[in-house]
Parts: sequence; C-alpha cells; structure tokens
Amino acid sequence: MHDNPQPSSGQAFALPGHRVIELSGRDAATFAQAQFMNDVNALAPGQWQWSGWLTPKGRVIALMALLRLADERIWLLLPDADPESVVTALKRFLFRSKTTIVVRDDLRAFGHYAAPQAAVGATLAGEETTGVELDYRGDGDARALRIAPAQAAGAEDPVQAARWALDDLRHGLPRLGPSQIEQWTPQQLSLERLRAFSVKKGCYPGQEIVARTHFLGKAKRGLALIESPHSVAVGAELRSHDAVLGTIAASASAGDRHLALAVAPLERAEGGLSLDGHAVAEIALLDGLAR
Repeated sequence: MHDNPQPSSGQAFALPGHRVIELSGRDAATFAQAQFMNDVNALAPGQWQWSGWLTPKGRVIALMALLRLADERIWLLLPDADPESVVTALKRFLFRSKTTIVVRDDLRAFGHYAAPQAAVGATLAGEETTGVELDYRGDGDARALRIAPAQAAGAEDPVQAARWALDDLRHGLPRLGPSQIEQWTPQQLSLERLRAFSVKKGCYPGQEIVARTHFLGKAKRGLALIESPHSVAVGAELRSHDAVLGTIAASASAGDRHLALAVAPLERAEGGLSLDGHAVAEIALLDGLAR
C-alpha cells in the first residue's frame, strides 16, 4: 500500500450502516474466490474491487467493496447488509477451509468530500491502525472513504451522510435495504457499470445465471436514475403512461433533492414517468466509480 494518508481539509463524517467483515487464514482468498461474484485472484494485495454475494439463482444477497489487504487477509465493506447475518450464512460454506470469518466491530467507515490523500483508483492506502483509505472519486464530487478504528475522528453528520448516499445512487451504486435482498440479478442492477462481477472466472454461487445472461444477451432490465419532487419509497412502482414500468430498488434524499434507482426495461419509451401519482424525470447516471 501507499504511505499512510494524512488528514485533509474539511471534516470526515461517519457513514451509518457501513460495516466490515474480515476473512483471514491460509484459505481466505480461495474461499472468497469461490463465494463472491468478482475475480479475487485478479487482485494484488493492497487493491480493492466491487463485488457481491449471490444466491444459487443469481440474486444479490449483499453488495460490497472487497479489499485484499494481504494474501491471507480480506475485508468486506458492506454498506447496508446486516454483517452478523452475512457471517452466519458464509460460515455454512467453510467446510474444511482454513478461514476465519468475523465482524470487525472495532472498525467503522468514514466519508470525506475531498480527494484521497494517497489512494488512487483500485489501490488502497494506509494501515489498519491509522485508517485504510479508498478512492471513491467518480464523475461527481471528489470523495474518499476511510476504514478506521471506531474511536477515530469522524463526527455523526446526517446531512453529509445523506449527501453521500445520494452520490452513491448518482453513480449507479445501489444501496440495497433489507426488503431488496435476493430480489435482483447483477445485470438487473447494472453492476457491469462498476465492473462488480466476473463472467470468466471459475464457479461461484449464481455464476451460471450471470454468465448465461451475459453471453446470450438476455439482460432486458437495468437501472434507471429517477429524480422526484418527493421522497421515494423502496418497492414503489415506476409507471410510464399509466402502465407499470419498473420497481424502485434504492432511494435517498438529501435536503430537497430526492433520487431513486429503478429496475426498468432497457428498451422503453421516453417521458411520461410517474411515482405515486407525481411526475418524475429520468436523469443520466454518472460514471467513474468502476474499480
């Protein structure tokens, strides 16, 4: 990794709901490669990628940033999933694997609206004791995320945390709450935009569904970014010209701005969109968050 990042201008703030799971041991990377939907073997120590864990039917259980800290040590940063439930479920697949899986209750995630001090793209910076930095820059505002001891500086700031969630959605990073677990395939969530899954590596749960959809060109739905004059409920129906077009998978509000990610047909008529009887508009997703 690069040298430890130093504090930068502005104030870091806590990111509620972000939790860390650690996989360690001789077989940690092998276990992660077999379970998660991206290619862990392609990561060098000190790099990270977007990834996820799927059901055998190819439905997303949890999205995550997967950090390969060392050959035998991996962190999973989960923005919304219940870490205890994920750990319990993962342990069912350990069998004889020399891997330890624990929730790191001593670690928290902190956001910062500034360019990273040392992290660049998929390359991490820093150390556990001082904070591991991730480059969250995309085509929007500069952002850095730091995983650090829970007692590290980073005040609760609901306004900034809400802005962060909004920016995640603007870049096509779905924030999946409990009601959306096991609802969507990676292609329905347009996760190819984040390079979050692999169709070339070996088997993992759901791999056959993901690969078949990719190679046969059968993905018919993906994400649409919706701006609304009102807050949007997850699970709400997106309508077009009075017909149901799609379903809201994630939503966020910051001040008087309300955004949502809808899973909708890739081929659709323009205009005439509404949610709960209110006219809404589709806006372009931002790029640049792929890792």
